[in-house]
Order: sequence, then structure tokens, then C-alpha cells
Amino acid sequence: MSAFELGTDGPKVIVVGVDGSDNSLRAAAYAWGLARRQGSEVILVHVTDPGTLSALLPDASASAIAAGEQVATELRERIAQFAKSSASPVRYTFRTEHGDASAALGRVADEVRADAVVVGASAQAGHRLIGSVAVRLVRAGRWPVTVVP
Repeated sequence: MSAFELGTDGPKVIVVGVDGSDNSLRAAAYAWGLARRQGSEVILVHVTDPGTLSALLPDASASAIAAGEQVATELRERIAQFAKSSASPVRYTFRTEHGDASAALGRVADEVRADAVVVGASAQAGHRLIGSVAVRLVRAGRWPVTVVP
């Protein structure tokens, strides 16, 4: 069990998963607003998982990685542009990770000692059967998880 910290108000480090979807961008906006009000740092994490595609098509791994990197570059630029235009500065870091999204977000949250994790709600129907990233993070039970619709 972790030690309780006296005298802290709200989250100081917020990890947010971003993949470019509308839901993930709303999650980033929510985390940004929370960070602005609380004086927190936001760690934006983009996770690529070439493993699922390469299992189906072995030659697709390199192109899946390249596509993931392209999305990450576009997101990084979009967020930097937003941060410049924001009236209230927020400390943030953008990271790209590889692998399963929930495992990667959990790894980063543990590494940075996150006080909260924010993700967008999954829009994929199959996640009702195998569990969404949000559900797997909640089940891990190590951080408060906010799911933004």
C-alpha cells in the first residue's frame, strides 16, 4: 500500500492517452483543463501497437510502425500549436510508446508516478467482449481513471 501524502490538493501528474480519435482529443482537453486549474503536468501518451497487424500480415509491421509514427508526429504538432495558443500555460510532455495501449499507459503512469489517468471512451464494439483500455486500467486499480465520452 502506498503512503498517503498530507497537504496535496488534486493531481500533480496526469497521464492521458491520445490516438487522434475525437474521444481521445476530448480526453486530452479535459486533462488539459484539469491541469490548468490544478497546476498539474500532463503527460500525453500515444501508443502504437504494430503487433496486432503484423500477426495477420507479417510484412505489415514496418508500415504499421511508420503509420503510427506519422500519427504521433501530427498529434505532437497539433498539441504544440494548441499549447502555444493557450491563454494559460500547462506543463506537458508528449511521449510515443509501443505495445498494448493499457499496458503502455500503465507503465508510463507508474514511471512518472501519475496521480490520475485520463482516456477517451472506446468506440469499438469488440471492446465490450475483450475489455477496453479504460476497463483494463480501472481493473489494474493503481490510479484514478477518468473516462471521457
